[in-house]
Amino acid sequence: MAEMKTKQTDESVAKFLDTIPDPDKRKDCIEIAEIMKQVSKFEPKMWGTAIIGFGNYHYKYESGREGDTCLVGFSPRKKNITLYATTGIGSHEDLLEKLGKYKMSKSCLYINKLSDINTKILKQLIKISIDTVKNKYG
Repeated sequence: MAEMKTKQTDESVAKFLDTIPDPDKRKDCIEIAEIMKQVSKFEPKMWGTAIIGFGNYHYKYESGREGDTCLVGFSPRKKNITLYATTGIGSHEDLLEKLGKYKMSKSCLYINKLSDINTKILKQLIKISIDTVKNKYG
């Protein structure tokens, strides 16, 4: 089985955030880190070179694939900010309708800037995602 590329590292989250060239995106990412820290109750850790994650868990799919990843996290990408906090939120259409301007894939929420979304709703969705993962994988 192939080894996971994205693993938790000892690199500094603060130093990574300081490298974000756009000051508005940097400010948004600092605030997202605070939100995820508050909701998850975990300190931020770097996962790979560009993901800030909170907590961790071991997953094992029916296919036999397994690994370790963060409970929730995010990454400041060139085009947008990618949030890894979507497990279980798809069935909460009522909250997603109130979230604001975003795009969603199976495993990610994509936002352009924090002011585009309702952070109160985001906190609820992060909590739902964490609870779903904990219930599924212990």
